[in-house]
Amino acid sequence: MAQSETVSATDATKARKSELGRKLATVPANVWFVAIILLLVPTFTGDFVQYQVFGWSFVLGLISLSLMFLAGYGGMVSLVQMTVAAVAGYCVAIFGTSGVAEISMGWPWYLSVIAAILIATLFCVATGALAVRTEGIYTIMITLAIASAFFYFTRQNYTIFNGFTGFNGVLPPHLFGIDWRSPTAFYYLSLFWAAAGYFAVVYVSRTPFGLALQGVRDNPRRMAALGYSVNAHRIAAYAFAGVLAAVGGILLTWSNGQISPGTAAVGPVIDILVIAVIGGINTPIGPFIGALIYVVLRTYALDFLVALNLSGERFKLLVGLGFLIIVYWSPDGVCGLWNKFAPKLRLKRKENASTEGKTDV
Repeated sequence: MAQSETVSATDATKARKSELGRKLATVPANVWFVAIILLLVPTFTGDFVQYQVFGWSFVLGLISLSLMFLAGYGGMVSLVQMTVAAVAGYCVAIFGTSGVAEISMGWPWYLSVIAAILIATLFCVATGALAVRTEGIYTIMITLAIASAFFYFTRQNYTIFNGFTGFNGVLPPHLFGIDWRSPTAFYYLSLFWAAAGYFAVVYVSRTPFGLALQGVRDNPRRMAALGYSVNAHRIAAYAFAGVLAAVGGILLTWSNGQISPGTAAVGPVIDILVIAVIGGINTPIGPFIGALIYVVLRTYALDFLVALNLSGERFKLLVGLGFLIIVYWSPDGVCGLWNKFAPKLRLKRKENASTEGKTDV
């Protein structure tokens, strides 16, 4: 009996390994190529690029990914995702340690992180419970109103949120002897959570819940007639998006070393929507592409504008122009442009290859 159980366990392990091998074999070659490049980025880039460009792109992309999940798979454009990230950042500062010792409670980092994710997710669920009763522009307006209310509340409240100043000295823990705020360490930390968020969204979108959510997006009346709870699926989507935004908010706070009301101002709230739309609001990779474009413009356009004796704030004009150009040519963002022209390029390559083959004959 013991031998048969051992053999069956071995067969099950081999079956799982073969199944994993088949799944890995189905991953496109370009995905493996991008993954290898991202892992090797620190070997050929400096600290500034690792931290200020890629690190920020991964963090902002993760927050935008939460918006993409709601809008792309649920048909709900929420402007509260940056606010959810700010709630998580404030919770890490309040429950953990910071430079404002009279307010911060000094909990261990893991307890403060868990509490931050839970509270931020509950905040997102509460917002979703209100927003799902509306549609279209009304959803946008109610989430924008909640984001604005949170911004002004944090500015005026000094007992909990320390008012306009906020919290400084909010740093990640030193684990395994590593300073996770150093450029290379933070690059890999943000890359890991960005990849985890991406694959989580891809996985959830293919589960029965994700498919039902897409059905609710396309035809809520039909899904309700089939026995699905439309509002329950939408609120659950807000909960999942809240977790993504909360993780992004914690990373954002650790990267800045501080959290203040400006993090949740109307400008950053709108920027998250712009990032998602520029990259592509209908595909999980879109927010990260949009975030990279946004961060590159924000980082290097400042030097260009200063060289022209223009205000650094004008970089938003460049972002806006890029946004208009991309949306004009492709409502689905950069990913839409790729999906539009990639098949034509592949067809042209096949035609050229066939022509060369005939010439050789």
